[in-house]
Amino acid sequence: MTRLARPDVALRPSWAATVAEFEGGHIDGSGLGDLPGLDTTEAGCRRAVEHLLAQADPATRLPEDRVPCTFYWILADAPDAPDAPDAPDAPDAPDAPEEVVGHLALRHELNDWLHELGGHIGYSVRPSRRREGHAARALALALVEARELGLERVLVTCDEDNEASRRTIERNGGVLEDVRSGKRRYWIDLG
Repeated sequence: MTRLARPDVALRPSWAATVAEFEGGHIDGSGLGDLPGLDTTEAGCRRAVEHLLAQADPATRLPEDRVPCTFYWILADAPDAPDAPDAPDAPDAPDAPEEVVGHLALRHELNDWLHELGGHIGYSVRPSRRREGHAARALALALVEARELGLERVLVTCDEDNEASRRTIERNGGVLEDVRSGKRRYWIDLG
């Protein structure tokens, strides 16, 4: 099962493991690039969570080049979690162990750069949990959240050579508008 959750310090161990899998590189949809010296300790996670949650708060004064954004951590059953609730030692579904498997950003509006290259929704899945369908399910869940924000359509982009992300976007109704600066630009109608 895949679900979206707001960042929470209680998830720090699996969040830190997810961040480590990106080996210091950029993590799409994470919002972590704004933080100087990413720190995955508990104190660092607390700062990251506060920073991420503030981005969606209308009271937060954002830099001119930023737009309001709701950040999510993509959660999924841990690999060693029971497959079915009726397994002999399976806990009830709400208590099944979950881990952070990725990040997702839902931008409430577009500025010039986002309209050109970034889009409304950005996401990434940790390398060890790719090819399990988490990106497609997380994008589908983000579309529901976008609709609740009042958006009628969203722009989602991917690198021109990112075949997996292209398929994910197209499976979720993405219609290719064009390719700009190496980015495939898809619109998804939420009506």
